[in-house]
Order: sequence, then C-alpha cells, then structure tokens
Amino acid sequence: MLQTSADEGAAPAPVPDEEARGCLFALSQPPLMIFLALIGTLLMMGAVHDLFLD
Repeated sequence: MLQTSADEGAAPAPVPDEEARGCLFALSQPPLMIFLALIGTLLMMGAVHDLFLD
C-alpha cells in the first residue's frame, strides 16, 4: 500500500546535544582562547628569557 500521510513514517529530526559539539566548539569559546593565549605568552616569555637573556 502507498502511504497517504507524510507524518506516519517520518522520524523526528535529531536535536543536537550540547555535549556532542566536540573539541572545535570548545576551542572557539573566548574565555578559553584568552586563557590559552595567556599560557602561550608566558611560555614564550620564559623561553625567550632562557635562550637570550640568561
């Protein structure tokens, strides 16, 4: 038999979970990027001091 209604066999559209966004979504958050930039800057300053000023 042919289906006459589109709603009978249609599955609901999947809703994206908040936890299923992945690592790239987490890295795109401004507070995390500011924190990582601060840590990278401190590491770079330590490396430059160790290499050139000591």
